[in-house]
Amino acid sequence: MIKVKRLSHATFETPDVQRQVDYFTQVCGLQETGRENGTVFLATKVGDLAIRLDRGNESKCARIAFQVDPATDFADVRKGLEAEGIKVKESSDVAPGIPRQVSFEDPKGTVLEVFAGQTPIGKNAEVKGIGPLKLGHLAFCVDDPKKYEAFYAKVLGFRTSDWIEDWFVFMRCGPDHHTINFVRGKRTIMHHIAFELKDAAQIFSACDFLGGRNIKLTWGPGRHGPGHNIYTYHRNPDDQIIELFTELDKMLDEELGYFEPRPWHRDRPQKPKVWHGPSDVWGPPPTPEHLRQRD
Repeated sequence: MIKVKRLSHATFETPDVQRQVDYFTQVCGLQETGRENGTVFLATKVGDLAIRLDRGNESKCARIAFQVDPATDFADVRKGLEAEGIKVKESSDVAPGIPRQVSFEDPKGTVLEVFAGQTPIGKNAEVKGIGPLKLGHLAFCVDDPKKYEAFYAKVLGFRTSDWIEDWFVFMRCGPDHHTINFVRGKRTIMHHIAFELKDAAQIFSACDFLGGRNIKLTWGPGRHGPGHNIYTYHRNPDDQIIELFTELDKMLDEELGYFEPRPWHRDRPQKPKVWHGPSDVWGPPPTPEHLRQRD
């Protein structure tokens, strides 16, 4: 089993690369750090690689990259994956700051990239737009969330943080309450990608920024139940849902639960559980424009 430590970046294929570059730099607030053979690399304002854009026939999240312990032996990683019947590919210099990685597919065909060493690809920079601190998590609509929970736990070492009934699972690979989510839907597609902002003030500033550009919110602002993050959602030009969030719960101790207690926590300590019914602490319900991602 691999034990990944954190989410690094996601690769999106899109029919219109420049349109997505414009969105991620002018609205989302990432910095373009380089182009190579039609591929564009985008980093956060602190210089960490967050998004890679490739040209494709349709808009989709094609790859997700995770980091493991820098001392990891890739020979052991490959041996363990092949023992599970997983086809593995080794590559070098596939992205700036990442000298070596192994890659393989999850059950829905998304390529998972695993690397050990990484260096920032940009410097602290002033950016236009909202300016997130990091790529926080991704969520996917799938036919059977339990199947993906089992795969990501066994192969990548993810732990389950929470369920909403039997149709939405939240999983973590580090201290953040969730890094990858799977929700039951009628088709297999990315549900949303989420960027972390500094605080609630930046969330509300982002709402004003989006409103000033006639980009409508599909949900929020509000505070979720699972994870307890303050959130807001909108769609980018490729019709993908983008979440902006802050104040996500962190699991600082696996045995003792989530810390530090907050007024919105209904249980103390917070530990993995199954949520039932409406779970948001406060905020409006999702709009039909948001819910159609699961249709």
